[in-house]
Amino acid sequence: MGMGVEIRNKLARRAAEEIRNGMVVNLGIGIPSLVPNYLSDDINVMFHAENGITGMGPSPQKGEEDENLCNAGGSPVTLKPGGSYCDSSIAFGMIRRGRVDMTILGSLQVSEKGDLANWIVPGKRVPGMGGAMELAQKAKKVIVLMNHCDKQGNPKIVKQCTFPLTSSACVDMIVTELAVFQVTEQNLVMTEIFPPYNIEIVVKNTGCDFKISDNLRYISY
Repeated sequence: MGMGVEIRNKLARRAAEEIRNGMVVNLGIGIPSLVPNYLSDDINVMFHAENGITGMGPSPQKGEEDENLCNAGGSPVTLKPGGSYCDSSIAFGMIRRGRVDMTILGSLQVSEKGDLANWIVPGKRVPGMGGAMELAQKAKKVIVLMNHCDKQGNPKIVKQCTFPLTSSACVDMIVTELAVFQVTEQNLVMTEIFPPYNIEIVVKNTGCDFKISDNLRYISY
């Protein structure tokens, strides 16, 4: 099942709430690249990409794209004042040294324990893992933005991943079009829900057990 523009922006907006002033944040391709569009002007953050940019700004307006300025997925981006370029080895060195405060990624599956599977569907050709393994292991916080179910309607939040793992027990938060989950050492906890969906729908479309927060938030935007 595909995800419409409105829903993609809703997930990006929710992820932006997790960003704090002064952070270095890595953005994966797809929905995560929309996150800079939802930061207030008083938040000073440096967005990082594995292809060698630190300091990405919001997406450019149509017709104002710079063909030489793109993120790791090849999508056009802007550069904030103070932003800089480097080669990929330096960009990966920043990740491996633990200099990235948060990474926001897409995924194919996430287990109830926070295992991440986001780099390959067996039998399909892919260019490689990219920076996913390093980011999952070394970023101080890992947030996943994804559809709640795959194109066949199967849950993507599961008891145990069936796709090859990128990293184990690394995901801290999952945001889907239905709900938001926190991964704790004890269990998976649903902390927020997107109306018009309800708890029954979330339970039906989730492939594992989870707790429901006593302070469940209904996201209004």
